[in-house]
Amino acid sequence: MEEKIRTRLEELRSYLQADGGDLEIVAIEGKTVKLALKGACGGCPHATMTIKDGIERILRDEIDPEIVVERV
Repeated sequence: MEEKIRTRLEELRSYLQADGGDLEIVAIEGKTVKLALKGACGGCPHATMTIKDGIERILRDEIDPEIVVERV
């Protein structure tokens, strides 16, 4: 499952990079994914929405409904 998560996150990075941001995978511990947002995304007031309503929702829909994404 970790490899599927990493692969999908790499695909999603291009969307963040298009807006001047990026993400860094800090850790994947079971079904918990810890991400750091960088660049424009790091200070964006919508960062929580990006994590929960965007990245987490996609990973849950496509890989496992119990995945939790945390911003660190």
